[in-house]
Amino acid sequence: MNKNRPSWDEYFMHLVDEVAKRATCDRGKSGAIIVRDKRILCTGYVGSPPGLPHCDEVGHLLRKVIDEDGTVRQHCVRTIHAEQNAIAQAARYGIPLEGTTLYCTMEPCRVCAMLIISVGIKKVIAKRYYHAGEETRELFKKAGVELVVVEKTVQEYENQ
Repeated sequence: MNKNRPSWDEYFMHLVDEVAKRATCDRGKSGAIIVRDKRILCTGYVGSPPGLPHCDEVGHLLRKVIDEDGTVRQHCVRTIHAEQNAIAQAARYGIPLEGTTLYCTMEPCRVCAMLIISVGIKKVIAKRYYHAGEETRELFKKAGVELVVVEKTVQEYENQ
């Protein structure tokens, strides 16, 4: 066995890093790949919808979010998340996602988690934890979506 050859999960996680390099919002440069039977179906990265301005062109569109504990965070609403972009690409080209695996930079947010559940993705492999990922973990558990976090660290980015 070739010890230098990555496992399938390692291979797809390395590719997620490459996809993330296309991100147009530098706050949370993340990528996503959706796979079935070791074949890539679609990819997505953080960016504005087609035809709309990107953060790296016109700047961020930040909104304050207040957590239940009173913590104030900033969230850029100009872009859609990598997971949303990958799911949208599948929808655009008529690719069913039932029973697939999604690889991503960090745990999906609550909205992405609900989309993942709705389209039938059965497994999510994330590189790192998301600072607000508790709801995602609960939703996935209830829906039977397997979640694997590779690195036991929280994704950090500017103006979090």
